[in-house]
Amino acid sequence: MAVSGLFDVLATAQPGGVTREQGPTTVSHRTVDVDGIETFYREAGPEDAPVVLLPHGYPSSSFQFRNLMPALGDRWRCVAPDYPGFGYSATPAPDRFSYTFAGYADFLCRFTEVLGLTRYAIYLHDYGAQFGLRLAMRAPERVTALIIQNGDIYEDQHGPKYKPLKDYWADPTEEGRAELAAAVSEEGFRDEFVGEIPEHLADRVSPDLWRLSWSLMNRPDRRENLVNLIADQARTLDWFAEEQAYLREHRPPALIVWGPHDGYMPEGAARAYLRDLPDAELHLVDGGHWALETNLDEVVSLVRDFLGRVLPTR
Repeated sequence: MAVSGLFDVLATAQPGGVTREQGPTTVSHRTVDVDGIETFYREAGPEDAPVVLLPHGYPSSSFQFRNLMPALGDRWRCVAPDYPGFGYSATPAPDRFSYTFAGYADFLCRFTEVLGLTRYAIYLHDYGAQFGLRLAMRAPERVTALIIQNGDIYEDQHGPKYKPLKDYWADPTEEGRAELAAAVSEEGFRDEFVGEIPEHLADRVSPDLWRLSWSLMNRPDRRENLVNLIADQARTLDWFAEEQAYLREHRPPALIVWGPHDGYMPEGAARAYLRDLPDAELHLVDGGHWALETNLDEVVSLVRDFLGRVLPTR
């Protein structure tokens, strides 16, 4: 089904569907100052609507949500920032911003504070899953729901694509760092987007994803910051137990929608969430890590139905 046709289907509606016929919602492109960092973000939907916060993954930007936001913005306020050093946001010097997972988690918290976001559902994908969960743990009462899409927190379910990273984390040699740096390239970005998905899905993934990401990342400072971030990812392994404990204790309403054709996060990484969120909805789609590219219609339908039940709107 084409994206344009999706709205006709949704308009006839299910619990979370559109209640009147309408086309895609306009997405606005804005900047805001976050502690002296010019931060680009995309926003769609009424200002007084329930918020869906969309922290992006590696190596993309808020661009990855360009199709999801207009498909939700008739009923929910969608907000997607570019992190410092990504997309169209500024790239402060390392003495002004910590290019680490902890630094980005702090940034996401400050971004919500600057925009005055006090209640939100969070879309957890890739690196954004780590930043989003740290935000949730800081203020659990602000979290209305979680949408978990290929963002892992169970080390025993890591896929084979993690091996080179784990080899480096265990033995951080200069040669290993050079291999990380080599992956920060246009070809390396392409592999992130289409590396494991079946051939029948590959043509659904626009080359814009890796070419745009690379054109914006191909600066010495940004490339170096990104290599540092990949190396720092090892620290997140120590966060997993705390994140799992947060889920067990607070049991936020959760939708798990997952593309199992994922060299980092196969099907087991999705099912592992049921250990701590036994009431979560789990849906596997015939897609991979970037399911919003290969399975947009399915994901939109599932998300709208879920949000319509847990975050009803007028």
